[in-house]
Amino acid sequence: MTAATEPSIDALRHKLSGLKKTAAPEVARLADWVLARPHEVAFHSVRGLAEKAGVNANTVVRLSQALGFDGFEACRLSFQDALRQRSDLYSSRAAELQSKASGDLYSALRDAAHANIDALFDDDSLRKIGMAADLLLKARRIHCVGVRSCYSLARYLAYTGAMAFPAFAQRMSEPGDIYDLISETGPDDVVIAITFPLYSVETVLAASLAKGQRAKTIAITDGFSSPVAEGAEIVLVPPMMGPQTLPSLVAAFATAEILIATMVSRSDQAPARIASYEQRLHNSGAYVR
Repeated sequence: MTAATEPSIDALRHKLSGLKKTAAPEVARLADWVLARPHEVAFHSVRGLAEKAGVNANTVVRLSQALGFDGFEACRLSFQDALRQRSDLYSSRAAELQSKASGDLYSALRDAAHANIDALFDDDSLRKIGMAADLLLKARRIHCVGVRSCYSLARYLAYTGAMAFPAFAQRMSEPGDIYDLISETGPDDVVIAITFPLYSVETVLAASLAKGQRAKTIAITDGFSSPVAEGAEIVLVPPMMGPQTLPSLVAAFATAEILIATMVSRSDQAPARIASYEQRLHNSGAYVR
């Protein structure tokens, strides 16, 4: 099943209803369980969902395949996209918060945060982050692009990355910087494009310009149907479910932390660079002792 044919949540529920009647007993029971709580698929890894539903991991994979997916990761992303289709607009998400009592809201926020982090530590997600780290370690220059709600994430990546790796450029601060800096990139450079629904024009443009310059791109976004995912060498999809007004960035920041930590762990020079950076700041009086 491809991004172009991603089903709606109603279509997924229709398939689950059919599997309740036609699938093998273990898969049928899981289909019935998921039918009542489809958000659990979007939240969890294979192991997490299996534990939550009281089945083995193989049954989770079999259900994914019975729904028409190659594996669980594609299934999970499709459920994320399907659930998000009904709540892309920030105003709609804000209005939904009005119906929740404080206790219910805090429980939902807590459960979503835990589930997003658990899903991030899925083996496939960590493998892709490792691939991204290896790609960045070979780059001549690295540009992190994110605006609006993604500004702080791009800034964090650029700042923490530059402490250990001179390839990280300062974050672009003006719209014109995209044209000026991305136009200088080439095949040895990497542009990290960060955007989530609603997608920012500036970031989509940066990814497009980078591809035109034959620079490599890493997309940190919400799914493979995202406009920055097409043509990217690596697509990182941090789980973003939750009741808050904007998609949750808890797992997105964790993705950035894991990415930089992985790079540092694979570089012999990084610890000395970080120590030198820290000492320079101490010597300049940047910190209060």
